[in-house]
Amino acid sequence: MKLAKTLLLALGLALAPAGAMAQNATQDAGTLVATPAETKESAAQPDVAHTAAAVNIPSVAPIAGIGMPVDQRITLQEQVSPNGRKALWMHDYVLVPMMIGISALVLLLLLYVIVRFRRAANPVPSRTSHNTLVEVIWTLVPVLVLVAIAIPSISLLAAQFKPAGKDALTIKAVGNQWYWTYQYPDNGGFEIVSNMLQDKPAPGGKARQYADGPRLLAVDNRLVIPVGREIRLQTTSNDVIHSWAVPAFWFKLDAVPGRINEMTFKAEKEGVYFGQCSELCGARHAFMPISVEVVSPARFAAWVASKGGTMGGAKSPPLVAPKAADAVTAGPEPISATDTPTPGTATPPATSQGGQPNTTGNQ
Repeated sequence: MKLAKTLLLALGLALAPAGAMAQNATQDAGTLVATPAETKESAAQPDVAHTAAAVNIPSVAPIAGIGMPVDQRITLQEQVSPNGRKALWMHDYVLVPMMIGISALVLLLLLYVIVRFRRAANPVPSRTSHNTLVEVIWTLVPVLVLVAIAIPSISLLAAQFKPAGKDALTIKAVGNQWYWTYQYPDNGGFEIVSNMLQDKPAPGGKARQYADGPRLLAVDNRLVIPVGREIRLQTTSNDVIHSWAVPAFWFKLDAVPGRINEMTFKAEKEGVYFGQCSELCGARHAFMPISVEVVSPARFAAWVASKGGTMGGAKSPPLVAPKAADAVTAGPEPISATDTPTPGTATPPATSQGGQPNTTGNQ
């Protein structure tokens, strides 16, 4: 008995530190904020805060229902990339009709068997051991179905992994626990750090506003790319495996420590598009959003200049504020069916039991 008590006490002491660490990590969820000073390359970044303010480049406001989840919606998001449109066509005109057809066929066969071969209508059961025609049909039909799915699937995969062209813009996305950093090697190598905006930030932090985006998806610094230009996105990680995913681009690429992965995409419509880290990466995985701002080439050049970067290795263009026509304005609808704050105000986040952020409200 004494030995059993000793073993239980030792087990409790061994598990106590781990439990305390897990509790602290959970209680702090959503409060981690990274700054450029926390990255190795940030020390070499120029001080361009006054420059950005001087040219007054406002952020593009998101449009309700575009590039973001919509409450009670079961269809895919509107696709704004060539690969996304191919995938959407395959989903709507290949996969969905096949699923409906196969489900209906199986249901009809079940109903036929239930009625035709019930005991009252078939008192003497059949002793048929095989049927060549039936066996040929149930072998060939699945093969044809798989071939019909494989042809557009292989074409889509080839398009997704097609090497980037010589004019593609290279951007490097680095995953960290739990934020993203973006580097622009083709534009002077400057870097931005992207953290999730909170409704109730820590003292001195920026609170999420209406124009920033939906709750749990808005960030302080968006990834900015030019519309209509091919983007070569390279991903890696400084700690654990993350995954950079934006549904409206039909794009998802893992960020693996010690390895650089690469895929290309092209956004063909200006606006703001949201995504999230799609690989479980720790306690604050749910607080690692992605926000991409797609702008006109002129606006992109002005934004790069405001960050102290260059366009294609050339001298930075004059710092001129973009024309009002280049800005994308938000519609009269709220940015989310479940998120309707008054412009210019912050809405306190819903909390679950224990005071933890409620991550179920990110639709």
